[in-house]
Amino acid sequence: MNDSSTSDIEITLWRTWALTVTHEACEYTEQKFNAEKTGGDPVIPSPKLDTDLVMACDRLVDRLIKAYKNPIQTQIDIARYSKLISPKDTGHNEEREEKLLERCPPGHEGTKLVEIPATILDASGAIIAWYLPDALTDATQIKWCLQKEIWAASDLLAPMLEKSVKVDGNWRTNQGWFNPSSENDALTPGCINLSPAWFQQGHENQSDPEVSASLKGPSSEKILKAIARPAAIATAALRVMHPEQYWAGLRAFTSLGEKAESKELPKMSETLQYWASVFNSLSVICNRQTPNHRDHLSIPECFDILTTVGNYSNARMSMPSLQLEFRLVRHGVHAVEGDRIAWAWYMRDSVHVYAGVPSCGWARVNYRR
Repeated sequence: MNDSSTSDIEITLWRTWALTVTHEACEYTEQKFNAEKTGGDPVIPSPKLDTDLVMACDRLVDRLIKAYKNPIQTQIDIARYSKLISPKDTGHNEEREEKLLERCPPGHEGTKLVEIPATILDASGAIIAWYLPDALTDATQIKWCLQKEIWAASDLLAPMLEKSVKVDGNWRTNQGWFNPSSENDALTPGCINLSPAWFQQGHENQSDPEVSASLKGPSSEKILKAIARPAAIATAALRVMHPEQYWAGLRAFTSLGEKAESKELPKMSETLQYWASVFNSLSVICNRQTPNHRDHLSIPECFDILTTVGNYSNARMSMPSLQLEFRLVRHGVHAVEGDRIAWAWYMRDSVHVYAGVPSCGWARVNYRR
């Protein structure tokens, strides 16, 4: 076992886990962010990190610093707003949404378009969102290998993506919301979930979680290795954006590892060795539009991280509850020209409850430092 700690938090990870390398990348990213913010000494990356990962972390820090220096203040009280939301508030009822907007207005007229890195703050200074455009590209717009890895990993998932699209049913997998590939079937439309600890709907905390069906096949190890570096970058971003959530995620995986051993859950133990993120779930979404909606499986105080890559143009993500629109909480993704892959990293609260990890608060940044 390997002990990784901060001044007041100690986390124990298995040395063989991919998450240990991710943790090194997160520490480097956090230290470099603080050094850039305060004008501190240069930060030397761990020799455990390969050159491509270090370059990706450096690019990420550049975007994080720019977002940190561009806070957008709103007048919404996000904690109060969250208390008004019930599971029935799917985000589809426009009349209900107008009433919520009246009770918790963002404080500006009309919809604002955000096109450069920014943090979105509520009335109390809590961070609602970070916006980091071009975090996966360099200054000359040449693609990182990271983008190629996301595309290659999505290709590995093509058979499952194809089976996920249904003729009817929920919009998340309804064929009406998916677009065919723009380049000779180069991308398979679909939406699937990957997780090392997944509760079937209605079975939360009634039994032990299981590895998601998408990771039970013969290609599971290959898939997990393919998503490792993108997973590390998403987690490194979280290390800066919401440290408390980051440490809660690490605690959860420590507990899952112990439970998998003590309860003899071999598939979970095996999957945890290769899972490289503190997020416990990943949705892979290819060529799908989305209506305005809410993701009730996510934790209100926690960030989800949405990464998009592809050869698309004219893509925008709207957050009508904040009257904000982002070029590429209730949100939707407009139709785009070209192919687009979206990876959504999130934490299911039921997994944290099972792991015995307390909930965390809203994210804040000390702008006086």
